[in-house]
Amino acid sequence: MACSIFAYAGGSLAKPLDIVFVNPGKTGEVYWDMVAQTMQAAGRRLDAHVEVLTSQRNYRTMQELGFGVVARPDKPDFLILSNEESAAVPILEAAEAAGVKTLLLSNTLIGEDAARLGPPREKLKTWLGDITTDLQTAGARMANALIGVARAEKSQSPDGKIHILGIGGDEITPASIARNAGLKLAVDAAPDVVVDRLLFANWTQSEAEQVTANYLGWASRKGIRPAGIWAGNDPMALGALRAAIAAGLVPGRNIQVVGLNCRLLLTDGGHFLLGGWSIVLLRDYADGCDFAAVSPRVEVKTSAITRDNLASVGDLIRTRAFDRIDFARFRAKAGRCGQFDFSLDALISSLPLPEGVAD
Repeated sequence: MACSIFAYAGGSLAKPLDIVFVNPGKTGEVYWDMVAQTMQAAGRRLDAHVEVLTSQRNYRTMQELGFGVVARPDKPDFLILSNEESAAVPILEAAEAAGVKTLLLSNTLIGEDAARLGPPREKLKTWLGDITTDLQTAGARMANALIGVARAEKSQSPDGKIHILGIGGDEITPASIARNAGLKLAVDAAPDVVVDRLLFANWTQSEAEQVTANYLGWASRKGIRPAGIWAGNDPMALGALRAAIAAGLVPGRNIQVVGLNCRLLLTDGGHFLLGGWSIVLLRDYADGCDFAAVSPRVEVKTSAITRDNLASVGDLIRTRAFDRIDFARFRAKAGRCGQFDFSLDALISSLPLPEGVAD
């Protein structure tokens, strides 16, 4: 459909939308809670009701929830899924049979599934596309930040190498694979750096604390000075911090820790906003401005969250006041369907100033 019939942001929308999100995470899991909350905040701005069904990290439950949605007599306009542990594929196929339009968020198809089903809208016509982040770049950026600090602080072990612990979420989720690949990319370019272990903590703080404690004990016995810990998300980074402190280390002084989400000072993130951005895509699509005019695959660039820009977004994240975001401002302009600026800079510039702060 042509962009000329697209309803402009701030104008009338074609019709209210009914959207269901099958959340792969647990209730209380920070990242997935924020994904769902940004979806619902965007829905309130864009005349879309977003129903969230939570699978509690049980992928059989996730599939049962998805199958239940596509079997409803009153079907939603759109179904949003995440292909964690490659569990979304049967739901995508059931949605195709039922005529339910789907969008993949955060984790798309990989491996044999990608080879068999091809890109969006090819074999599965109702699979509209996916929205993901450049997590390999983010993983590498985090690793490079850690390596840079370790070099500056001269945190080499007696063997002259910088020794790092890597903590990944899991071995099979596409987002985890991409983050871990970013770590490898950075380390492969740094001959003075050694990843002693890449361990997996199932995205949880408690398991990361345990694997870090085990690693630090091993390093002590081997006479290795650990320079830093790279973690695939912030809960795992926080677990690593706890273990480092318990071992008598001072994070930020004699060991560095980086994570990915938007909560640590040395972090890389913004990707929980994929939830809100996904509603922007679907609102545009429903109003005749198809994001596939550029590509059915939308990749959002993450940005480093540092001390310099934390003040601008920290309160938003801490309070989860996502209704402050005018998601309508991020819709594609007429004649530019599929062209979005979902950058952290654009988000920061869009936020209203706190009360009492002048321009």
